[in-house]
Amino acid sequence: MTSLLWLDSDQLWFPPAEEALEDPDGLLALGGDLSPRRLLLAYRNGIFPWFSDDQPILWWSPNPRCVLFPEDIHVSRSLRRSLNQGRFRITGDQCFARVIRLCANTRAEGTWITDDMLDAYSDLHRRGHAHSVEAWNRNGELAGGLYGVAIGRCFFGESMFSLETNASKTILVHLMHQLAQWGYRLMDCQVESGHLLSMGARSIPRSEFLSILRASVDQEPERSGWNFTWQWPGQEV
Repeated sequence: MTSLLWLDSDQLWFPPAEEALEDPDGLLALGGDLSPRRLLLAYRNGIFPWFSDDQPILWWSPNPRCVLFPEDIHVSRSLRRSLNQGRFRITGDQCFARVIRLCANTRAEGTWITDDMLDAYSDLHRRGHAHSVEAWNRNGELAGGLYGVAIGRCFFGESMFSLETNASKTILVHLMHQLAQWGYRLMDCQVESGHLLSMGARSIPRSEFLSILRASVDQEPERSGWNFTWQWPGQEV
């Protein structure tokens, strides 16, 4: 692929993810819209939006792809102590709007979560596709959060924030064990970060990632609602 395709808002399609550019890695197309149908189509095909306010909508499918398999979640010694102490209570879909807003506002390096993105993912949440996970401290205050999109047996993580030490890590531990109970195959992390790698995430070839998607997005998970029931076994009562 030598040039980018412009997507018309009235045409619901994407070029194959394999046609994404190598430089910048994964850039596939631009334009289109952030309608629920287009976003869901994008995720089902290993594509996600990422752009700034001064850019058109940019669609990406990097190679390799960073993922976290539930069975690979890593718990360090210090995190294990924190989990044993039961510092946080983990919930699902209790305050999606607050979570996504804090994901946008607590990033020192700026954010790609524009107002249009906020509106689009809030719409997905109302339709039952986008979900949040929250960590509450012992005073009942929101200490961390994560949001993403669930399709079939895949969860596509979008962003997270942490206001207290180990809050986001605790969320990931609970999320991975809960997803495992529900029969999910993986969480898509999109691109590598030191934080995710320290928790067990790794990069796999895009071809492998797409193969997992094709085998998983049409399978119903073994869950009822977005209710978090898993508990850390060593937690103090």
